[in-house]
Amino acid sequence: MQKKLLVIEITTGFRHASIDTIEKVLAQLGADSGEFTLDIVAQPPFKPQPPGNTATDAEKAAFAGAEAKWEIPAKEALQKLSPESLKNYDGVVFNNTSGDLPVPDPQGFLDWIKAGHAFIGIHAASDTFHQWPAFIEMLGGEFDYHGAQVGIECVNADPKHPATAHLGKTWTITQEEVYQFKNYDPAKVHELLWLDKSPDPLPKQVSGHYPVAWCKTYGTGRVFFTSLGHREDIIVTDPHIKDRVNSVEISKAFQQHLLGGIQWALGLKN
Repeated sequence: MQKKLLVIEITTGFRHASIDTIEKVLAQLGADSGEFTLDIVAQPPFKPQPPGNTATDAEKAAFAGAEAKWEIPAKEALQKLSPESLKNYDGVVFNNTSGDLPVPDPQGFLDWIKAGHAFIGIHAASDTFHQWPAFIEMLGGEFDYHGAQVGIECVNADPKHPATAHLGKTWTITQEEVYQFKNYDPAKVHELLWLDKSPDPLPKQVSGHYPVAWCKTYGTGRVFFTSLGHREDIIVTDPHIKDRVNSVEISKAFQQHLLGGIQWALGLKN
């Protein structure tokens, strides 16, 4: 029987242009593998943009009113994360979510994962719920900052894991936005990809230990997180997309990385 994934795409912070692209890739991976289907919780339209630093009191008040109005359909959409609704799903994907989301029952959501379900986080999923320590503990790390996009050489920490078995000892990515993390302890996760030097090119790349992707158990649930997934040309295999820098082979490897992580989180592969 096919598994069912609930894909959350609501953002209250920065919104990545790659959200729609990742959604399409997830749908294709599910269809091609025949292993899972998707139910999408999309961003409600007309989210107001915060006023600038020079905004007047009237402009700030207008924004606050518009934001409160927008939050109503956002809360309604996120009822899919209520314990009652989650009974219909095998896993949840946070597709580049950001900010604080109005989840109806935060503890109930974590308890559902602990009870043997899957959580898959992509890129900015780690830039979500900065004020919710229990979520950060579940995920295994918290976005701190990123520098300019750079090329990286990822060390493959587990060449037998479904998310990394197709990669060699290292995996070179021509260009990507690379996150740095806080509240991360490698002893509390199972690392999959990491860097042995800082992704920050200036003043120099310092040797160290910089995580890129990992997985972990949470109760009897399974959590997979990859910080990759910013650039369109790392996500899609279309050779003709505008301003392609990463090769099609890198995109194919990323898609297999994502699929393998999902399969592991759903308990389809070990």
